[in-house]
Amino acid sequence: MNERCKNTLNTALGIEFSAFGPDYLEATMPVNAATVQPLRMLNGGASLALIETVGSMAANLALDRNVFVAVGQSVTGFHMRPVFEGDFVTARAEALHIGSRSHIWEVILRDSKGNMAAKGSITMAVINNPAARV
Repeated sequence: MNERCKNTLNTALGIEFSAFGPDYLEATMPVNAATVQPLRMLNGGASLALIETVGSMAANLALDRNVFVAVGQSVTGFHMRPVFEGDFVTARAEALHIGSRSHIWEVILRDSKGNMAAKGSITMAVINNPAARV
């Protein structure tokens, strides 16, 4: 997964996939100059980018990519506590709904101490893989 995402937003933000299982996917992201706002706390946009990245990858891993792909329709999130520069966040995506035409994944961000920092969800549309067309 990390190799596939080289030279994408993942690279710019330092997102690294770190663990996965049949119903979850995890990734980490540093809180550094690329991901903080001027008060040196994790930027809300970086949090949402992490939510979308991990939820989107999780949805696509749940599909037969020779036939289908999942594309984002909506991403939402809210923040509960700041995470300061020098720390990192771990995002864990878990499926709330896996349907034939849509997925909904919940993503929770935690700081290095395990405190919940943010929570969000992503709704994905499941479409025919355009690359599979002849």
